[in-house]
Amino acid sequence: MVISDSMAEDRLLQNIINDSNTEYWEYKDGSNYWSSAFLKKLGYNESDIDVNISFFLNKLIGDDYREEFRDNFFSYIKHHTHFEQNIQILRKDGKLKEFFCYTNEKEAIAQKDDSKILFFKEKKFRTNEKVKKSNFYYREFAKMTNTGSWFIDFIKQKSYWDQQTRKILEYPEDYLPSLKKAYKYYAEEHIELASNCFIQCSMEGIPFDTEIIMLTANKRKFWVRAIGKPVYDNERNIIGIRGIFQDIDDDKSKILTLQKTSDIIASQNSRLFNFAHIVSHNLRSHSSNLTLITDFIEDVDSIEEKLEMLGNIKDISESLNSTIEHLNEIVTIQTKTNHKKVEVSFSETLDRVIKSISRIIHESDTKFNIDFSQLSHLNYLPAYLESILLNLVTNAIKYKHKQRSPEIAIKTYVSDGKKYLEVSDNGMGIDMQKFGNKLFGMYKTFHYNKDAVGIGLFITKNQVESLNGHISVDSDVDIGSTFKIQF
Repeated sequence: MVISDSMAEDRLLQNIINDSNTEYWEYKDGSNYWSSAFLKKLGYNESDIDVNISFFLNKLIGDDYREEFRDNFFSYIKHHTHFEQNIQILRKDGKLKEFFCYTNEKEAIAQKDDSKILFFKEKKFRTNEKVKKSNFYYREFAKMTNTGSWFIDFIKQKSYWDQQTRKILEYPEDYLPSLKKAYKYYAEEHIELASNCFIQCSMEGIPFDTEIIMLTANKRKFWVRAIGKPVYDNERNIIGIRGIFQDIDDDKSKILTLQKTSDIIASQNSRLFNFAHIVSHNLRSHSSNLTLITDFIEDVDSIEEKLEMLGNIKDISESLNSTIEHLNEIVTIQTKTNHKKVEVSFSETLDRVIKSISRIIHESDTKFNIDFSQLSHLNYLPAYLESILLNLVTNAIKYKHKQRSPEIAIKTYVSDGKKYLEVSDNGMGIDMQKFGNKLFGMYKTFHYNKDAVGIGLFITKNQVESLNGHISVDSDVDIGSTFKIQF
């Protein structure tokens, strides 16, 4: 008889385990192998039993452990979901023997891809029967961890909650959960996530463990950890889903707040670094120029040349003053964030902006398309909103396309609970691949307009981010640009 490499590997694996006197199962291609050590521990010979999962579930396993083991076993076979649990197995002498059952995830034994292995270790101490059968400890645990259990029965088409789940979701004790209206238990932005988790679990047997926003009976949003796994019958059919909801809103809120704070600090550090770089570079440039000019004045004898160089000093001082004003404006942005926000009208703010630049709007023949119907007002710093609109509108006109008049579309809207402002134009556009990462830098210009300074977008970005907002841009050369602000 010729023994293949595969057969040799299988025999080697069995010999290694058998030599260690280990109680184990191997499941492969729909067939079961139970080690001689496992059978011996229970007092059986191979002729006494049927070596298959159906016989084990119906004849050998203790009633209190059957459902949990069945679900764990089939999840392991179908999706290689590792597990460990306590279990009781009926011996030949009629007594129940306790084991600790686990997969080979932690065992240093090689396993072929097409086989699954379970290990059974005898427990030396029996579980206290009073503790095992009492619901008191479960209830106390559920209260202390704010965890509720639930079950969906596909056969009866019903959903079941324990009292802790009802308490977490703020429903009365006699409330009966509805499968048809299950979507109402989740926040709108997470309905799709919940649906995907339950569909994959019910159709494919894929367990889930995710953080999700739920909705209480009082319409309060809060974070929970949702864990679910499929429930099987003895024929490996999925007949339900069992799981828990754990209220993690306090911890999640702290994490989100910490992350938000971290992002703010990172953003402020970035702006501080940029600010320090600008100060050291730009002011040093001005001071170096002044030193150079004064040295030249000392070296020349002609009065005319000295007067000409004094004119250069005037130009440098004006440039220095402009730089200091820009830096002061950036510092002012940070100090104004503590000012009280008020309800600001987008329409009224834009009207003031248009009046202030009416001359260049008229000269450029600029057309506007305005839509504030979805979001007409916002709690914000009035000066910031006016500055943001002014910078974006003047940029759209300043960098208009040479072959067409400017058209500027301004709209506000709400999406996924977040508020947005969009300003689009049909101007020159920006090469995002070339300049995208420099777009909001100070003194960065991307066109050859003689009046381009490169301070407007830098200030706008700082104003938006100082109030925890975000600004982005989508642009194509010769087509136009769209600036989107998330408040």
